[in-house]
Amino acid sequence: MSAPENRLKQRLAAGDKTTGIWLALANNYTSELAGTIGFDWVLIDGEHAPNDLRSIMTQLQALKGSASSVVARPPSADVHLIKQYLDIGVQSLLLPMIESGAQAALMVKAVRYAPEGIRGVGASIARASMFNSIPNYMPTAADQICLMLQVESRAGLAALDDIAATDGVDCVFIGPSDLAADMGHPGNYHAPEVEAAIEDAIRRIQSHGKATGIYMPDPVHAKRYRDMGVNFIAVGADAAVLIKALRDLKALYE
Repeated sequence: MSAPENRLKQRLAAGDKTTGIWLALANNYTSELAGTIGFDWVLIDGEHAPNDLRSIMTQLQALKGSASSVVARPPSADVHLIKQYLDIGVQSLLLPMIESGAQAALMVKAVRYAPEGIRGVGASIARASMFNSIPNYMPTAADQICLMLQVESRAGLAALDDIAATDGVDCVFIGPSDLAADMGHPGNYHAPEVEAAIEDAIRRIQSHGKATGIYMPDPVHAKRYRDMGVNFIAVGADAAVLIKALRDLKALYE
């Protein structure tokens, strides 16, 4: 018996185009609800949403029966956090603010057991191995981990080719909001300079044979990036969808 099959990793490797949504409400009930909609994937956000390890685990449990693949993003690309995320059963990770090839290589090691990596060994008490019910978990775990690295700064763009060329990286994801701010256009990722940098980054990532990703809630621009071959597009967030729906509802009675 091997580690559970990671459908998202397989789809990205095959070049499929997928769409998903950010889960920022930090609630297993709303995450379970989102898991019924039919997105290709949902992402539990631990960077900008008030999620901790326990709340992420309860959402993984709530989403266990969902047809959507589950991704999680920790608050930082920290080896110790990665170890904990993997042990609670996260198989697809989006790691923020990657800015060098050396950092990318470290992240690859962080998701693999020795001798190839540095992931700490605790599978016998971990949810990931069904508490040691998967006898072949350790030698098969790495093959089912989808590692996505987020580039969202000028430093990251400067090192993009080194990052994208790193063996073991499945997808390089462009974070447009942070990139726009770092380029001097806070709150405006549609600035021509920023859009040109994003499009160039997509082409560079693709030249290394890696999947590409981006957060783009604007449907016109999301379609444009999809047409460019972007494989992993976040088209919104649960909190943003909810507040817009509530504002629209209120406006009906004003």
